Amino acid sequence: MSLRTVSELLAAPTRWYDGLAQYQHQGLAHVLATVVAVNGSAPRALQAKMVVTQDDYCDTLGGGGLEHDVITTARQLLNDEIDITVPKISKRNKNANDDKDNIRESKPTKAVRRDAVYTKHYPLGAKLAQCCGGSVTVMFECFNVTPPMSILVFGAGNVAAALMTILAELPCQVDWVDSRPEMFERYLLDNSNLPNKSIQTEDLPQRLNAQPHLNQPKLYKLPAHIRSHIDDDPVDFIRPFIEPFSNQSAQRFILVMTHDHSLDFELVRAALDAGSDANSLATNPSNSSEVSLPYIGCIGSATKAERFKGRLLQRGYDKPIVDKLTMPIGLPVGGKEPMAVAVSITAQILQHYHQK
Repeated sequence: MSLRTVSELLAAPTRWYDGLAQYQHQGLAHVLATVVAVNGSAPRALQAKMVVTQDDYCDTLGGGGLEHDVITTARQLLNDEIDITVPKISKRNKNANDDKDNIRESKPTKAVRRDAVYTKHYPLGAKLAQCCGGSVTVMFECFNVTPPMSILVFGAGNVAAALMTILAELPCQVDWVDSRPEMFERYLLDNSNLPNKSIQTEDLPQRLNAQPHLNQPKLYKLPAHIRSHIDDDPVDFIRPFIEPFSNQSAQRFILVMTHDHSLDFELVRAALDAGSDANSLATNPSNSSEVSLPYIGCIGSATKAERFKGRLLQRGYDKPIVDKLTMPIGLPVGGKEPMAVAVSITAQILQHYHQK
């Protein structure tokens, strides 16, 4: 059962600065398009802005053919689909000084770097089906084109709760799973304090509305990029998290830290199985150079780690795959307080993310 946060239930942003803040916080790939030059008549003034994502946009540069092309160009940049032709000057006669000997040729096209600023000039005439008569230049800035960290956390105990306070401030996507509803009660938001309940409850999943004891959906004080789930069978979350993104294993992290050691083991097994299947390792699991799994980490002592790895080997898992399990989880920074452990876990996954 998925729990909706306040931010998810509010209307989508309509102003560029709201969208920019939201997409930056979520780590979602987006383009900020800004009018940086205006000549003559134009639909928007200098410094007008809009934000474009793969499937949405907010604010406007004036609509019409101009805005349609801006949105198309922004999404081509996000998909790395724009090439440019770079002119060059060649000399047929190196000893001649006459300009007639200077031949302007073109280098092969090269892709626009998405981490650089890209500009495009728009005459507002027949080509865009606009009759303003002037022209504008639009600057495109890409953000978060590298997929953000995507983190699947099992368990809502003290360490996980401390971890969420850190992840709340990082550009990432988090799915947080536990079978115990009471573990999320600390995040409950009193609906009576909401100014407009109809906004908060629209478009809720039918499976929530179908449950009679949930006449008023529960809202949680969590950032939009942290999604909480209550489910009696958390193993079911693993394959959908891994399989569609096998080419992005460096950006995906599975953190196992439940209250039940036997459940921890089953989750670890399911993660190793799904990761191996997604990367076609089953046919040749002995070659460690081919092992490419998402980060799979499990909380516990060195003794627990030794037992888990021994049981995995006894069940037929190959050593290169078992060695991909990070256990105990976190960097050895010292301290056993929940926040100290959470800091060590965050440091480790950030280290893995930025080294890939």
